[in-house]
Amino acid sequence: MGKLLRAAFSKNILNTSLKISLIVGTILNLINQGENLVHGENISWFHLSLNYLVPYLVASYSAAKNAVTPNKQ
Repeated sequence: MGKLLRAAFSKNILNTSLKISLIVGTILNLINQGENLVHGENISWFHLSLNYLVPYLVASYSAAKNAVTPNKQ
């Protein structure tokens, strides 16, 4: 578990996961709350944060898991 966390917080994985989160989170927010944004209505800040957090966690976990798992060929 320690190796996985160290890998997840490495500079390369952190930067890549943040970029993915910004792109995917923005798309998800447009899909899920686009109508409210267009009409100037209230948005759900909880859902907005989840739309960015989930892609970040998925990208970080998968990259870290790939980094610590030995290649079996």
